[in-house]
Amino acid sequence: MTKTPFPPARFQSFSTRSDKAAVAPRLAALREAMKSEGLDAFLVPRADAHRGESVPPGEARLGWLTGFTGSAGAAVIGTEKAGLFVDSRYTLQAPAETDTSLLEVIEIGQGVSIGSELKRFVPAGGTIGYDPWLHTPGEIRDLAEKLGETAELKPVGNLVDRIWTDRPAAPATAIEFLGHNRAGRTSADKLGEIRQALVAERADAAVLTLPESICWLFNMRGRDVPNTPFVLGFALIPAQGMPTLYLEPDRIDDALVTALEGVAELAGKAQLPADLQALGQAKRAVLIDPATAPAAIATTLETAGARLVERRDPVLLPKSRKNAVELAGMREAHRLDAIAYAKFNAWFDREAPKGELTEIDIVTTLEAFRREEESLVDISFDTISGSGPNGAIVHYRVSTGTDRTLHPGELMLVDSGGQYLSGTTDITRTFFTGSATPEQKDRYTRVLKGMMAVSTTRFPKGTSGAQIDSLARQFLWQAGVTYTHGTGHGVGHFLAVHEGPTGISPRYTLPLEPGMVLSNEPGYYKAGEYGIRIENLVAVIEAEAFPGYLEFETLTLVPIDTRLVDGALLTPAERDWLNAYHARVRAEIAPALAGDVRDWLERATAPI
Repeated sequence: MTKTPFPPARFQSFSTRSDKAAVAPRLAALREAMKSEGLDAFLVPRADAHRGESVPPGEARLGWLTGFTGSAGAAVIGTEKAGLFVDSRYTLQAPAETDTSLLEVIEIGQGVSIGSELKRFVPAGGTIGYDPWLHTPGEIRDLAEKLGETAELKPVGNLVDRIWTDRPAAPATAIEFLGHNRAGRTSADKLGEIRQALVAERADAAVLTLPESICWLFNMRGRDVPNTPFVLGFALIPAQGMPTLYLEPDRIDDALVTALEGVAELAGKAQLPADLQALGQAKRAVLIDPATAPAAIATTLETAGARLVERRDPVLLPKSRKNAVELAGMREAHRLDAIAYAKFNAWFDREAPKGELTEIDIVTTLEAFRREEESLVDISFDTISGSGPNGAIVHYRVSTGTDRTLHPGELMLVDSGGQYLSGTTDITRTFFTGSATPEQKDRYTRVLKGMMAVSTTRFPKGTSGAQIDSLARQFLWQAGVTYTHGTGHGVGHFLAVHEGPTGISPRYTLPLEPGMVLSNEPGYYKAGEYGIRIENLVAVIEAEAFPGYLEFETLTLVPIDTRLVDGALLTPAERDWLNAYHARVRAEIAPALAGDVRDWLERATAPI
């Protein structure tokens, strides 16, 4: 298998990739296209039609137009002024990457949204164009409600595509199918479950647009986007009859037809609108997810006469319940990841005190150790490598423009993961390179206590992640501090490292169920000084000795730096858990290590 390379070019800041001067002529060209369509503004989202965190190069319209390379955001381009909307993760990155004389960078949050600000970029009674394949029905309804009578939203073709003359072609990477030894369930079995859900919703069919849902349902994986083994396409699942999978035409060949024989029919993406119209003309009830499906799909169906059943994607919940084979794969992936991480840890402890390591050095070395394992396909997301004050930026992304040297005495936060053929990993560890201050040890220990509180909790079936979230925060709250991100997100099996519909934060109200894999990652961030986060992945399992109750199995097998722990803050039970965790780490990965690395592991997992 050809592995996705980890090119140094991805660390380059915008100014080294392309001249900011390119933003002005591109905005001018877009405004000319707007004029030809009679538009007063045009919306340019980061998202593609499949709503993924990563998009193919040809779908990176926001980045091409504005220079902003973050994983979320949108631009509103008016005839005279324009705005770039980002969340709190990107308030530093966005101004550094775009031309702020032409684009006003606006942070979303605390009552500020695209909808609340949109009127500033369009005259009263104006017309705002949007590509209906890049916005959901929910998004358009929300914008229309906020605009009221002041402006009109108009679906049009994508104007960025019209002016992007050297736009990269759609990806057409090889498609692989998981055998039963990796998937644990056949596509036929999964389709049967989805058909039952459709019957329960009184729907005749469902349109699937999320690649993680389609890949899981048909037991297939691809390499269409960085970091996640997606195949980009659409699927139509009837309550009765054969599903249809819609892909780029040039990737439909005899081998693919044979692989899906008896499971799904194949068609080019261009065929989807006609098939949706046929459903509408037959007056069918069609399920779509209003939070993720393109508005174009909803409009095509409704215009043709279909009855829309707006519900959550019916694949999301079954996919999140990992079966025994998938869980075994996740455990294996974490074992492999821990071996690579031990090599990295030993290297870091040896080199960091010299005061010469940069954040990029740390990223590339960790990824190099991961790549020693042949079953690694890619990293699962761009590694967060924040030294000192950069560690306080929750989703910091190092570039050549921000790269700094880690100095002895500073904390180092590293959040990373891998996509192995057996499963997906995500881990955060905080390291130190000298003598930690009493405050740093206090905050680190409170974060650790919160992580352990979640790890050891037992809870009745029906409990949601929203109810568990406060367990991770309680010790920080006692010190009058907290963190603003969620405590945990769902993780896919050799799929998206961030998956719904459950997690651990106030917004996740669905009950947790056996087989779900979640992150457990409380943190603390002192702006301008340091950041702390400790993250393990956990699986929800039955509490065998307590009928009707669930608990967590920790999957991650990487030592936690005990040199940063204030032992006086630990209870005997917490100390016992930490020692038992380290004993398990040592037992499971020490046999795969030798020499200095094994010696490091023995020291790192010694009882406290």
